[in-house]
Amino acid sequence: MAADRKYQFSWDLLGDIQKGRPNLGNHTRLEVYRLMQFAFRDVIERHVGTEKTDQIFYESGAMAGKELFANMLTPTHDLNDFVRQLQQVLKELAIGILRIEQADMEKGELVLTISEDLDCSGLPELDYEICTYDEGFISSLLESFSGIAFDVREIDCWCTGDRTCRFTATAVK
Repeated sequence: MAADRKYQFSWDLLGDIQKGRPNLGNHTRLEVYRLMQFAFRDVIERHVGTEKTDQIFYESGAMAGKELFANMLTPTHDLNDFVRQLQQVLKELAIGILRIEQADMEKGELVLTISEDLDCSGLPELDYEICTYDEGFISSLLESFSGIAFDVREIDCWCTGDRTCRFTATAVK
């Protein structure tokens, strides 16, 4: 059935930025990213509801995390090396500033934060977490690194009054 799909993801869809944008390059303003993200969220939610929209964003984040890992990180079995690489890439891409607060890979438990998060830092308080895409993104990055599936949940968000996004990651058993 994949042949029938019009928009199947491929890393190639990111294109040749140098060729396509010789004057503007690979930079745009954060407002443009958020305009696209929240317009998508609104339209999708009107069509399929909030729960399904969150599922779509989680799955999209998971796909993005898998692709980012495969195309921008060097596979390693060392957690510290993985975290160092990921911190560097997330900062270079201006996605956010990653910190690991707690990590016990034997138990399959992590707590991490992303400050200056691309999705929500600076938004008004909404009384609910909105970083569903990030949950999927982080879960897939952790699975790509470790080979273990992780359930990732946001527990603190800029939109709930915190000034960093905090996530728990628990190995799925």
